[in-house]
Amino acid sequence: MDHSPAEVTAVVPARNAEHMLPRCLEALRQSGVAEIIVVDGCSTDGTVAIARAAGARVVSDEGRGLPWARTLGVRNSSTRWVLLVDSDVVFGPTGVADLLTELVEGGYDALQAGLESVGGPGYWGQALAHHHRTGRSRNWFGLVATLVDRELMLGMGFDDSFKSGEDIELRWRMRDSGLRTAVSQRVMVEHRFAADDFDFALDQFLMDGTGLGKMIRKHGWRGARLVLLPAAAAVRGSALSLAAGQPRWLRYYVAFCWYNYAGLARGLAS
Repeated sequence: MDHSPAEVTAVVPARNAEHMLPRCLEALRQSGVAEIIVVDGCSTDGTVAIARAAGARVVSDEGRGLPWARTLGVRNSSTRWVLLVDSDVVFGPTGVADLLTELVEGGYDALQAGLESVGGPGYWGQALAHHHRTGRSRNWFGLVATLVDRELMLGMGFDDSFKSGEDIELRWRMRDSGLRTAVSQRVMVEHRFAADDFDFALDQFLMDGTGLGKMIRKHGWRGARLVLLPAAAAVRGSALSLAAGQPRWLRYYVAFCWYNYAGLARGLAS
């Protein structure tokens, strides 16, 4: 049985994303999805106006955070499948159709597109993109550009106590439920960063670390192994950088490791 993007609703959480949103929404519109729902996180810039001008339906998450925003968008959809798309993602012309075909033919319950991360001219943006392109996490299922059955997503839900790391928490529950998830090897999307300065990178590090801390707090000894992730990623990234003759990335991995653990401590204490 053939399926088309007309059976897909794109859900795009966005907060102060006026610089990222136009390309994201235009690509989704051209892909032929049935509807685009932008879930606004109380933006103070032109996010809402841009979304409406692009033909998207706009709902507000009333400041309750990203997990709730995704849930709200899925609840407002009416198609069989939903595509969870971050505002910093740009699909290719046939990306949604190809991802849907791969999901159906592969018998997956949820499938994320592969990410081709690109950074701006600044050091920290370039370093983030380099890490995303070379790190093992690029093969970990997440929610950046992910196609999933609507009813399944509503049934699984999110743990609203996670304001970051909700993708890891959901991945564990989906795996425990015997669901098939994967990262596509056929569909790649452009993954951009909203900024390329240290403050932006710092926010990413702290959020990621906080999510890990919350996972450890929730799962106890089962989640304890997550405490090794920042150090392992930093050691691996540093070794690869030196092997490639690119020592300039060492500063990034030192900061990544230090502030991930600062966030992890915050997540444990929260």
